[in-house]
Amino acid sequence: MIRRVDFVVLSFLVVLLACQNASAGTTPIESLIPKIAPEGWALRDAPETFTKETLFEHIDGQAELFLQYGFEKSILAIYRKENSSEDKIDVDIYDMGNPLHAFGVFSRFRQKESPAGIGLDSYLSDQYAIFYKGRYFVVLQATDSVPSTLKRLAQGIESQISDNSAPPKEIGYFPKRGLRTGSIEYFPDGLLGHQFLKRGFKASYAENDETKTASEDRDFRLFLSIFENSQEATNAMRLFREHLSKKGSVVEGISTQFGNDAFTGVDPYQGKTIVAHKGPYLVGAVGFEKDKDGEQRLAELMKEVK
Repeated sequence: MIRRVDFVVLSFLVVLLACQNASAGTTPIESLIPKIAPEGWALRDAPETFTKETLFEHIDGQAELFLQYGFEKSILAIYRKENSSEDKIDVDIYDMGNPLHAFGVFSRFRQKESPAGIGLDSYLSDQYAIFYKGRYFVVLQATDSVPSTLKRLAQGIESQISDNSAPPKEIGYFPKRGLRTGSIEYFPDGLLGHQFLKRGFKASYAENDETKTASEDRDFRLFLSIFENSQEATNAMRLFREHLSKKGSVVEGISTQFGNDAFTGVDPYQGKTIVAHKGPYLVGAVGFEKDKDGEQRLAELMKEVK
C-alpha cells in the first residue's frame, strides 16, 4: 500500500517530469494531432507512428532524405471529408531532433515563397502545406483544393507544439540584398556536391544587370560551410583549393578584404568561385559573372558571420 507521503512525492515527480518535457519541447508526438477536426472533416482512423526502422514503409522514396536530416519519429493522421469517401487530408508530423534539421528538411521541400504565417516558416498552396517549428517538420496534403482548411489544421497542430526554439542562427547571416526569397537551404553533408565541405547552408542571389528585368537576372550562390573548429575549416579550404587546381583553375592575387588565405578560381560546374575562411566557417560565392556582385555579397556575409 502506498503511503500518503510516498504518493505526494510520486505525484510531484510526475508533474516535474511533465514540466521538464514541456520546457524542453519534448511533448509526445501523438499529442500534436488535433482532436477536433475542421468543420466538415473527421479523424476517422487511428494515427499511425513510424520509426527509423519503419519509415520506408510509409515514404520509401524519401525516407533516406529524412534519415540524413536526423529523423527520429513521425506520426500520420488522415482526416476525411464527412460527405465524401474520396476527399482526404494526410497529415505527417516529423520529429527531426532539433530546429536545424527541421529547417533543413523544410528547406528542401519548400517549392517557392508562399508563406502562411505558421511556425518559424511555412509554405501554403491549394493542396499542400508545410511548416516547421522547433524540432518538428509538418506536411499536410489534400486530394482537393482546400487551402483555408489546410491552414486551419496546420494552425491547430502548431498550437500544440511547445518547442519555441529560435530558427538556426546562420539563416540570419545571409545578406538580404539580392536574396532570392525562400532560397536558403541547409545540407547535412556534401554542400555544393563537395564532401570536403561537409554540412552547411547555401542561398541564391540575383546578379544585377541593368539590361534585364528582375525575372531575367542570372542567379549566383553564397555558401556557408560549418566545421567543428578553425583548423578543420582551414583543412577544408586547402582541399577546395586543390580541387580547383585539378578540375578547374585558381587565380592568384585575391584582394586582402577576404583574408590572406582566401582565393578565387573557376569550378567546372559552379563557375567563378571565391572562397574565404572565418573561424569555424568556410564562406564563399560561386556562379557569378560580375566579380563585383560576388565580392560585395560575400563581404556582406562575412561581416555578419560571428
